[in-house]
Amino acid sequence: MAFDKKLLDIVACPVCKGKLEYDKAAQQLICKADRLAYPITEGIPVLLENRAEPWQENSAQ
Repeated sequence: MAFDKKLLDIVACPVCKGKLEYDKAAQQLICKADRLAYPITEGIPVLLENRAEPWQENSAQ
């Protein structure tokens, strides 16, 4: 199941409430402000702070 990019208009980072970016290759949503990556499982973003992983700009390429 693919992630529906229309969800980006309504989802936000649970930590800072900021905008999230979709990383298709890694299947995760990125919060650049908090440097966190949230996994996408079976097309569904898992927006739980305890499931987020640290994110670095150069690791998302």
